[in-house]
Amino acid sequence: MPLSHNRKNENMPSLNGAVVLVTGANGGIGTHFVHQALARGAAKVYATARTPRPWDDERIVPLTLDITDATSIAAAVGAAPDVTALINNAGANPPSASLLEVTEADIRANMETNFFGPVLLARAFAPILAATPQSLLVDVHSVASWYGFGGIYSAAKAALWSATNSLRLELAPSGVHVTGVHMGYVETRMAAHTDGPKMQPAELVTKVYDAVEAAEYEVIADELTAQVKAALSGPVEALYPELRDRAPLVAVEE
Repeated sequence: MPLSHNRKNENMPSLNGAVVLVTGANGGIGTHFVHQALARGAAKVYATARTPRPWDDERIVPLTLDITDATSIAAAVGAAPDVTALINNAGANPPSASLLEVTEADIRANMETNFFGPVLLARAFAPILAATPQSLLVDVHSVASWYGFGGIYSAAKAALWSATNSLRLELAPSGVHVTGVHMGYVETRMAAHTDGPKMQPAELVTKVYDAVEAAEYEVIADELTAQVKAALSGPVEALYPELRDRAPLVAVEE
């Protein structure tokens, strides 16, 4: 793969020998983050979840982690002081895509999982990551970061995207490489209610790890995401054509 940055190979991020922590490891995407990290040479993977499951590999360490709970985050930092790659993968869908229909509790809960959780986890592990050269932070966003079809989910992912950009700038002087991931629907339980094309989890994770090891800062995983990102520079109604039919009438004075 051609490199898009003028960096020497020895300074490139690598999963070979890395100690990886994956949030949401029980899910379809998380499981592939775990297995593919090992396939690329990771020495150990902390597979975290609120209720971690057993794994048939001594290199995989199940670890209890609730990313919405400060005490749980602190405990994870204490249990995994050797992490060199943090994969912020855990996320949750709200009960409705409508900001007007969900409850205030739903709004706050989704922000806790999709924004505050990954940001606070990154903050907690930042000193550990900064202590190791070529360490990694991967934040899984979504095409919803740029396309407001998901209500509070889109709002939370947009906030996480912005936070990832800030974390990238703050962590760069310490040698921590930060990659943000944007994609459309993936064949997982979270997307079971949707129709249309879906990526396979293994394909997404392969693209993410390829990008990480090529020192890329952003993953645009599919054509839908590429189209949406390109449309951001245009007028709002170009991205949301349904607004054209709802334009207010302009009164003309005679």
